[in-house]
Amino acid sequence: MPKSLQTRILTHGRHKLTTAEARWENEGGAEDGRDPRDPRRRTLSIKPPPPFRLDLSAWALRRRSGNAMDVWDGSSYRRALALIDGEVELLVTQDGGAETPRLTIALVESRLGCCSEQTAVTALERLLGLRVDLSDFYLMAAADSVIGPLVARFRGVKPPRFPTVFESLLNAVANQQLSLESGLSLLNRLAATHGKSVVLGHTSLHAFPRPQDLAGLEPQGLCDLGFSRRKAMTIVEISRAVVAGRLDLEGLDSLADDEVVSLLTSMSGIGRWSAEYVLLRGLGRLHIFPGDDVGARNNLAHWLDLKPPLDYAAVGKAVVRWQPYAGMVYFHLLLARLDAAGHLNRAQVMVG
Repeated sequence: MPKSLQTRILTHGRHKLTTAEARWENEGGAEDGRDPRDPRRRTLSIKPPPPFRLDLSAWALRRRSGNAMDVWDGSSYRRALALIDGEVELLVTQDGGAETPRLTIALVESRLGCCSEQTAVTALERLLGLRVDLSDFYLMAAADSVIGPLVARFRGVKPPRFPTVFESLLNAVANQQLSLESGLSLLNRLAATHGKSVVLGHTSLHAFPRPQDLAGLEPQGLCDLGFSRRKAMTIVEISRAVVAGRLDLEGLDSLADDEVVSLLTSMSGIGRWSAEYVLLRGLGRLHIFPGDDVGARNNLAHWLDLKPPLDYAAVGKAVVRWQPYAGMVYFHLLLARLDAAGHLNRAQVMVG
């Protein structure tokens, strides 16, 4: 089994590119260089497989404008990552349209030392779904009168994933039984208090905390940030289990869906919704449409003109026609609701 992304982020320095990564560099026409004005800043240029829209992919990742870790300012995406040899900020912009995308990636190290650029780029590929081939999805959508117009409207969005399964699981825990705005506020406070920071001039970004950043806490410390006692205990227990080697979250990638759900739901504070959230946003299983997600259920009912509320079985029945891409429908419905609520830049959304 290949070395997991979380292992690479936490333990990896410079490494020889794998065959796949070398192909990505060569076929993508990657260019890179270090800014002589700032030795901490390195710039790379890559061409992701089309279609690709940075704005839509960033919004599918961040979900709400209050997300302080995944920052979108209308033209660039920013994210801080904690690597073993330092912290790094990613700043991504796109030139060209959805069909001829070219990304410029600026990596800025927060302290002197040699961060692994390739590890950071690999994390970015995961965050924005850059390597995912959606050709079959677009063929399916083009022949479907129900979902086709929605897919055409948001053509170029790629499926986002959190850089580690640990982060996806803690996102699920934080958002349990809360509005997305409230859950993201908790996560912002968690990152600001316990995540490594990248400071540039008068601005700073905080990386999402690593397991070792949280394992030494007592639950009360998280309660002080606004987490319920149960959520605080779950987060601390998960962090300690990962650090102690009792829980290999990245290893879940080798398990079948039902095995992942069974393992995760055996843990205190983790239910079916959280497990399916991890399957989609942590492991990239694009056939997963979290059937217990209230917001997603309502989005689906609205789009299909069905009377809400839908139950879990009804959701599964409704999305079976779009398999194995029900998760992509989930992301498109999310974008539709964000746009309807005025969160997206409508002028950008409508540009092909």
